[in-house]
Amino acid sequence: MLTLISIIFGLMIGSFLNVCIHRLPKEESIVKPGSHCPKCQTPIRYYDNIPVLSYLILGGKCRYCQVSISIQYPIVEAITALSSFFLFITFGVSLSFIYYFSFVAALIAITVIDLYHQIIPDVISLPGIVIGLLGSLVIPQITFWSSLIGVLSGGGSLFLVATVYQWLFKREGMGGGDVKLLAMIGAFLGWKAVILTILLSSFIGSIIGITVMLIKGKDFKYAIPFGPFLALGAVISLFFGENLISWYLYINR
Repeated sequence: MLTLISIIFGLMIGSFLNVCIHRLPKEESIVKPGSHCPKCQTPIRYYDNIPVLSYLILGGKCRYCQVSISIQYPIVEAITALSSFFLFITFGVSLSFIYYFSFVAALIAITVIDLYHQIIPDVISLPGIVIGLLGSLVIPQITFWSSLIGVLSGGGSLFLVATVYQWLFKREGMGGGDVKLLAMIGAFLGWKAVILTILLSSFIGSIIGITVMLIKGKDFKYAIPFGPFLALGAVISLFFGENLISWYLYINR
């Protein structure tokens, strides 16, 4: 029953994340007005706003104007539900579950917004840094000092990379949003995970980035948002970080 509740909880939060993803880049309120069709502006009834299920029943279209609804909505809801499920399996009913679920939910919203708009809203990352630091005082998985060093090393390392890149190539290579995002990741996961996140995100980002450039025929100046790769690296670090570090130390002893 608790497992089912965790999934339903994830679906509900995923629905809210879709509101944030749609409205935050436009600097609109995430509270008012209520959910409505972006095309015909008709308010969405509660029975048409059930996560994933309503999308399937309506065939991915608005009940009133029949305009197609983006597949993003059920995907975000499903990913958030799966995240809640796996975090519940890992941490059970605890403050740690709430702490890390809020972190992953923020990463999901940041990823989709960055993919669409190439921005990482400060309204997510900056409060995230504070929540990460405060949460480290009460959960057993991370100490406050590890969290604080994670903020400084995460934000500081990317700030240094961005500064050097701009100095060498006379153009911006990494935005301030990425710097704040890695600082938030450091706040939640600690300084060790910052190192692993950078390595993982750089490796995955390089492979996908080069592949996209080759397929689209772009040169190496083609801009690809780095935030989604940082988020993916952070999630891998959260679930598998200790195992990956132990494996690396084992093969290099």
